[in-house]
Amino acid sequence: MEKKKNSTARFDYVTRVLPSIGDVPAGVWDELLAAHTDASPFMQHAYLLAMETSGSASPATGWLARIITLEYEGTLVAACALYVKDHSYGEYVFDWAWANAYQQHGLAYYPKAVVAVPFTPVPGARLLAVSDDARTTLVHALVQWSQEQQLSSLHLLFLSERDLQACEVAGLMPRHTVQFHWTNTTPGYADFDDFLSHLAQEKRKKIRQERRKVADAGVQFRWSRGADISDADWEFFYQCYERTYLEHGNAPYLSRDFFTQMQTDMPENWLLFIAQRDGRPIASSLIALSTPAVDPSAQAQPKVAYGRYWGALERVDCLHFEACYYQPLAWCIAHGYHRFEGGAQGEHKMARALLPVKTSSAHWLAHPAFADAVSHFLEREGAGIENYMDDLQQRSPLRPPKL
Repeated sequence: MEKKKNSTARFDYVTRVLPSIGDVPAGVWDELLAAHTDASPFMQHAYLLAMETSGSASPATGWLARIITLEYEGTLVAACALYVKDHSYGEYVFDWAWANAYQQHGLAYYPKAVVAVPFTPVPGARLLAVSDDARTTLVHALVQWSQEQQLSSLHLLFLSERDLQACEVAGLMPRHTVQFHWTNTTPGYADFDDFLSHLAQEKRKKIRQERRKVADAGVQFRWSRGADISDADWEFFYQCYERTYLEHGNAPYLSRDFFTQMQTDMPENWLLFIAQRDGRPIASSLIALSTPAVDPSAQAQPKVAYGRYWGALERVDCLHFEACYYQPLAWCIAHGYHRFEGGAQGEHKMARALLPVKTSSAHWLAHPAFADAVSHFLEREGAGIENYMDDLQQRSPLRPPKL
């Protein structure tokens, strides 16, 4: 464990570098996380620990964990999960061109440092902190540590707004991409048909046609949440998940043991849909759920569902849309969920009323010339993202409001 003092104008913080999330008490980490209204279940101690101990995000797969913490007078006031990486897989903010440019100039881009949730492109708090001062100091500590380790770069991915502000104060370069999220109305759609009534006629018709194809194929769905998801259902889900990766020529990122730990340690954060035909399961989709604070004194947190994993053993036209969008959206409406996040990329999601949302990352490069070149690139790319967002908003699937 590395330990050093990190002083600001007002505080003397103690910085620690720990080799595992397991070296931070779970209750202490989760209490720090719970103070953030933009927290997601993917930053919970149990989730990050399962990534490590299951071998999914480990040195063997190119994810070397380093947990950076700040303490003030013996109390944890800021922390983040950092990974030293020798590749760029599983990040969803693409820097392959940067790595190629380094290689072409005879420079090493790897290893690099990444502050992220492995394989999880969900925006939210990455820099857990009790104050803006502690958060900004944590960013400075990350840069300093990256310099000391002679790493080429530092990348903080899918940041909350406060995280991004702290990074910009510390001099890091912002970068933006686009995701697609569905938002419930206030006070909320009455049911799925009410939701469809808010769409343009052609979108409404297309969704009904797609759902009819699945129903006409004799496919029915059932869902289970938390402890109600049986061992057999978890096993079937992993069979589907693994097959999807293998069909694309890749081994799955996440091991079976990872999902075993999710079943044991975070059951209420998971919702499973299983498609059946003639009484046989043929496909499944696994949705993650937020767990809003029950403390009435805490800040209100929205109920959010996250589309994560899916797979099928049989091919049915439009089954993916039904399993990954329409069934989860109907469930969200019925259970009062405010938002459904559909994952990275996917402009086709707009046809299902998932609308464009800008997501953010921040970057530091050690090499001054490359940092300058990337800065100019990000300015051009940022202008392109703004234009893209404007174009997408002009193509909204929602009906114009009545005057």
